Amino acid sequence: MNDKERRALGEETIKDVYAGEVIVPPEGYAFTDIMLKQLFAELWTRETLSMRDKRILLLGIIAEKGEAMTFKIQIKASLKRGEINPEEAREFLLFIAQYSGYPRAAAMLGPVEEAIAEFEKGKEQSAD
Repeated sequence: MNDKERRALGEETIKDVYAGEVIVPPEGYAFTDIMLKQLFAELWTRETLSMRDKRILLLGIIAEKGEAMTFKIQIKASLKRGEINPEEAREFLLFIAQYSGYPRAAAMLGPVEEAIAEFEKGKEQSAD
């Protein structure tokens, strides 16, 4: 696969992974070009782990790093893609608290509830 094809696959994959929650970065910036060609065209397209497995693994890593807003983006995308439900999203926090600590998990409470509320609102709007 050439660079142009890898970039196109990366763009398609990032749209899928984030269920439209993240804007595809324009071409020409080395950081995002490499991210699309490697992370999204190569890693996220591998079939050994399911998308749900990859997402849960990523959520654990993000939680341990204390990245609450990134956690929210991942939770909302996962809800939109049907990989998890709100009850599971909340359950993740209980598990995270035991392994990463209560302060870290508590910092994720608000963003998780925001993601769930935004997801539920989007579902209601699309049903109308």
